[in-house]
Amino acid sequence: ALDTPADLYRKVIDVNLVAPFLLAKAFGKVMVDAGSGAVVNVASVAGMQGVADRSAYNASKHGLIGLTRTLAVEWGAKGVRVNAVCPGWVKTEMDHKDQAGGSYSDEDITNHVPMGRFARPDDIAQAIAWLCDASKSGFVNGISLPVDGGWTADGSWQSLRLRHRDA
Repeated sequence: ALDTPADLYRKVIDVNLVAPFLLAKAFGKVMVDAGSGAVVNVASVAGMQGVADRSAYNASKHGLIGLTRTLAVEWGAKGVRVNAVCPGWVKTEMDHKDQAGGSYSDEDITNHVPMGRFARPDDIAQAIAWLCDASKSGFVNGISLPVDGGWTADGSWQSLRLRHRDA
């Protein structure tokens, strides 16, 4: 946080929090008026825990999870469900740029994920589709669903040792 310029911080908040708010507000009105609908925000596991050197990103995703919960409470009785998916590490252009700085490797990530791999885009897409389908998730409202291979479930120092032992 000490090295994060305020203008960069604001830009990240605008993209990751203000834009989803404005989209939800616009489409939410249509859904509330219709008496049904589903909003699925794309947050991140970074919104569920702290990640060093990512203050703007973390704050934006924590905020998005809070917005998701708030809208779920406000709109649930009006037939609109609001949820979030929280992807873990996905091999994307953003990840390639982060790794170019040398702060972590693929192995650093896969050694921490109990399922031993990065998420694939279709892993995230399928979770979003499930949350949008009222016939499958019609009573799910206000959750932040980690799609992370167990990243957020793993809080023990022993897990890393066990994964190395089993390899």
